[in-house]
Amino acid sequence: MNHAIVSTISDRCKRCYSCIRECPAAAIRVVDAQAQVIEERCIACGHCVKVCSQDAKQILSEIDLAFELLNTNKAVAIVAPSFAASFPENYKKVPTALRKLGFTQVVETAFGADLIANHYSEILKSETDKTIISSACPAVVSFIQKYYVELVPNLAKVVSPMIALGRYLKQELGDEIKIVFIGPCVAKKHEAVDDEVYGVIDAVLTFHELKEMFDEKQIAINSLEESEFDPPHAMMGKAYPLAGGLLKTTDINDDVLEKDIIVVEGKKKVLEIIEEIAHNNINAKFTDILFCEGCISGPAIDTTLNYYSRREKVIDYINDKINNVDRRVWKSNLYNARKLNLIRNFKADNQRRPMPSEEKIKEILAQTKKFTPKDELNCGACGYETCREYAIAIAKGLAEKEMCLPYLIDELRNAYENLSNTQEQLRIAEKLASIGQLAAGVAHEINNPLGTILLYTSMLKKELEKYYNDDRYKADFELIIEEANRCKNIVSNLLNFARQGKLNLREFDIKKSIEDVLKPFTVNPSYRNIDFILNTGNNDCKIIADEDQLKQVFINVIKNACDAMNESEKKALTVNLNCTDKEVTLEFSDTGIGIPKENQSKIFTPFFTTKSIGKGTGLGLAISYGIIKMHKGNITFTSEEGKGTIFKITLPKNQLSNG
Repeated sequence: MNHAIVSTISDRCKRCYSCIRECPAAAIRVVDAQAQVIEERCIACGHCVKVCSQDAKQILSEIDLAFELLNTNKAVAIVAPSFAASFPENYKKVPTALRKLGFTQVVETAFGADLIANHYSEILKSETDKTIISSACPAVVSFIQKYYVELVPNLAKVVSPMIALGRYLKQELGDEIKIVFIGPCVAKKHEAVDDEVYGVIDAVLTFHELKEMFDEKQIAINSLEESEFDPPHAMMGKAYPLAGGLLKTTDINDDVLEKDIIVVEGKKKVLEIIEEIAHNNINAKFTDILFCEGCISGPAIDTTLNYYSRREKVIDYINDKINNVDRRVWKSNLYNARKLNLIRNFKADNQRRPMPSEEKIKEILAQTKKFTPKDELNCGACGYETCREYAIAIAKGLAEKEMCLPYLIDELRNAYENLSNTQEQLRIAEKLASIGQLAAGVAHEINNPLGTILLYTSMLKKELEKYYNDDRYKADFELIIEEANRCKNIVSNLLNFARQGKLNLREFDIKKSIEDVLKPFTVNPSYRNIDFILNTGNNDCKIIADEDQLKQVFINVIKNACDAMNESEKKALTVNLNCTDKEVTLEFSDTGIGIPKENQSKIFTPFFTTKSIGKGTGLGLAISYGIIKMHKGNITFTSEEGKGTIFKITLPKNQLSNG
C-alpha cells in the first residue's frame, strides 16, 4: 500500500535545501522551485521534518482516524516508553489522559520488546554466516529494502516491539479491538501499513498529534491524577528507546571490547555501518542500528529538552517502575505468548537508479560551468556534499541545474547584463522617438524655406537662360535644386526612420547613385586635398531599393570618412563596388585616424560624438545603420587606430524577394 507519510507544503518552501542535505535516501527533488518528497523513495525517517525551519514538511496526520477508532469504544492505546521525555513534567498522568480521551486500555509498548528478546538471542545462535541487522527501527529496514537490497537477508526476521505487542493484544483481547500506537517515530506510520504486518496496528499517532487531540478535547493533563498502565507490564523493554536498549532487553553482551556486537545510532553513523556491512568490511555477528540517536530523539518527540535531559527522564521512569513489576506475572505473560508468531519476512523494494556514465556527468558539470576539477567548489549550497554528487543527482532525475548557487549567480549576472542592454536599447529608442517628434515639429518650418529656395532658384535659372546660354551656370543651378530636394528628402527620411516608415522601392543603378553622391564632395573646397577613388567595374549594377535613403547612407559614411582625415598626411577615400547575382557590397575605405577600441562598440549609438569618427555626431551613422537594416542588409566596420576605417555595406539586389 502507498501512503505519502511525509510531504511538502508548497507555499512554505523557501529553497534552502536543508531537507536535501539531511535526507539519507536522496528522496527529495526540486520541482518548480519546491523541494518535493519522492514518495516511493522516502523511508519516513523524518529528518527533513526536523531540519525544516519553515515547517514546510508535514507528517501524515491520523488524528481523524484515531477519533473514528475511539468512537467504536474498542480502542486500545499502546505507548512508546519514550513518552516520559515528551511529557517530562507530567508523564505519570498520561495513562489517565488517554483513558479520558476514550481508550479502553492503555498499555506499554515496552512489553513488545520483552516479547521479542528471546527471538534475537536465538537468531544470534543460529545465524553465524553473516552479520545480523536488528529490524526494530522501521527507517533502517526501509532504507535497506530500497537502497541496499543485497542486505535484506541480513535483517533479523523478527517483528518490531509495536507489532509484537499488537499481535499479543489481539490474541488476548480479540481481533475486534482497535490498536493505536503512540510514539515519537514517523516511520512507524509506514511500518503499520506494510503488507507483511498490515492489520495489526490500526492507527499511528505521534506525540505531537496526541497533544493536539488533548487540546481539541480540552483535556488539561496537569489537572489529572496519576495512574498506572494496564497490564501486561514490561521489564527491561522499557529501555528500548535508549541506544543499546535492545541488547539490555536480550541480555546480549554489549561490552565496549566485544567486537561481535555493534551498537550504532544517528544518521551519519548508520549510513557508514550499512556501507561497511555491504562491502563485507565488518565481521561482527550483530548490529543494533537506530536511525535516530535512540527513539528519545525521534522526529516527533515533541519536547524542548536536550538529548541528555530526555535520556535522564526515561531512565528515571525505568528506575521508578521496574521494581514494581511482579516478575512472576511478567514471566507468566511471556510463557503464555510462547506460540505467538513474532516472525516476519522482508522484501526488497529496489529504488536505486543506474549510475550515469562519466561522459554524462561531465556534460552536466559543464552545463553548470564546471569544466575542470578546480571549477567544482563543493560548497554544498545545492544540498549535496560535492558538485559531482550533485551532477549525478541531476542525471538520476533527483535534482535540477537551478539548485547550484554559483550557477544561479552567473545566470543572474547575465540576466542583469541583458537587462542593462535592453534598457540601453529602450533609451536609444526613446531618443529616436524624440528625434521623430522634433523632426515632425520642424519639418514644416524647414520645408517652407526649402520650397522658397527651390522656387526662386528655378526662376533664376529660367531668367538667366534668356540672357546666357552657358552650361556651367545651368549645371550650378541644377545642383542647387538637386541639393535642396535632397534636404527635403533627408527630413522626410528622418521622419520615416523614427516612425519606421515604409521603403519606396524601385529599380535603379547603384553605380550611378554612388557617382552622383561623390560629385558634390569632389567639388567641395573643404575636401580639395582628398583623393576620391571609385572602383565600380564596367557593368551596370541595378538593384531594387529606396535610392534616396541609400544615398543618405552613402553621404553619412563619406562625410564622416572625410572629416576623419583632417589630420592625416595622406588623404584618400576609396569606394569599391562589388556586384554579384544576389547581393551588392560597398566598401568605404579612408586613411583617417581610425576608431579607438574603447569607442568601437558605441559607433552606431545616437549622439555619440568623438573626434575619431569625424566632426559630426554618431546620429548620422545610427540612422544609416537603421536604414540598412530596413533594407535587409548589414553594416560592418574594421578599424585600427592610426590606420583608418573600412565601412562595409551589404545589400540584397532584390528587396521584393526578401520580404
